[in-house]
Amino acid sequence: MKAIRTVLACIRKADQRYNLINHGDKIMIGLSGGKDSVALTYALSLYQKFSHTDFVIQPVMLDLGFPGFNPYEMNKFCESLGLKLLVVDNTEVYRILQIQQKDKEHLPCSICSRMKKASMNKVAKELGFNKVSFAHHADDAIETYMMNTLFGGRVASFSPKMHLERADITFIRPLIHVRESDIIKLVKEENLPVLASGCPANMHTRREDMKLLLKDIYKKWPIAKDNLLTMLSNYEKEDIWGKEIYHQINQDGLTLKPVISSMDMMHVLDIRTKVFIQEQNCPYEIEVVEKEEKESHHYLIYNKEDIVGTIRYRQTGEREFKIERFAILKEYRGHEYGKKAFQYLVNKISEENTPCTIYFHAQYQLMDYYKSLGFIEEGETFIEADIKHIKMLKKC
Repeated sequence: MKAIRTVLACIRKADQRYNLINHGDKIMIGLSGGKDSVALTYALSLYQKFSHTDFVIQPVMLDLGFPGFNPYEMNKFCESLGLKLLVVDNTEVYRILQIQQKDKEHLPCSICSRMKKASMNKVAKELGFNKVSFAHHADDAIETYMMNTLFGGRVASFSPKMHLERADITFIRPLIHVRESDIIKLVKEENLPVLASGCPANMHTRREDMKLLLKDIYKKWPIAKDNLLTMLSNYEKEDIWGKEIYHQINQDGLTLKPVISSMDMMHVLDIRTKVFIQEQNCPYEIEVVEKEEKESHHYLIYNKEDIVGTIRYRQTGEREFKIERFAILKEYRGHEYGKKAFQYLVNKISEENTPCTIYFHAQYQLMDYYKSLGFIEEGETFIEADIKHIKMLKKC
């Protein structure tokens, strides 16, 4: 089978599984000139014709300032597809990377990646595009998973689709099921133009080490190649320890459970509804509809098998942390569950981040209670959610 059929079939599979492309979408394609982005541009120009979805695509090439940048071949390539290439001046990126490199072996890849995504995001917003398409493929996803596992201590890879709420832009990766070998075959069969990378770190990164490691694994255990890709979306068989974590506050069964599932979050919102909205008449939109949810670390407070309350914290500055939405259900008050959980979280934050400052907005009538936990008041009282508050902090 010709590679283009395989690639298009994989794009259709990803589109249908992850709902990547819809009617009316204006999709900006990040075209670097490498084999992956060239294959993506070519394949999406064909997918656009037979997918029965009405969407438009716009290839964009960033001039990052690397030596030897020349968009001429990519201009001709896009014209052959009936597209007009947009070249955006981002030459300051290379200068910033050189400054950030310092005594490192090569330019910092993570900073470069973030800056490129930010640039694409900015251009998309300015031109009215709602989606940005990147050319990361299946093997990229597995390599990222391996790097996060071995060097980051976490089970993670990039997503097929990610919505940025503040920018209202969605990143999509239509090649998420496409193997790199099929991309190489496609470029060869269709005689697609590919530019040499202008990055001096090319072929000398940790990702290249992962490619070699995986190559050895696949040679020894061929079945691993398909299984590693299947694993990334196999939610039915997912079974890791994260959901079993209950931080032990004491030996009587009081624990602090990280919120990691939608069901956990439902319990959090139920508690806040009962305590803040029903008991204290706080506005619904303040307690339940929030923009900073993803930035916060949420916890449920358990006493043995019973959920008795909730608490959360988030980082608000350099070594500065704010505790928020601390609530104990009415029927469980008077047992010091909240006091012990609060103190445990304060100690946990301070142990992991010392030195640091921990603060929160305390309801004024509870000021003495929090003083007993080592906090001091700062500034004047203020009204928050129609309740008198005061800022209290502790330097650890």
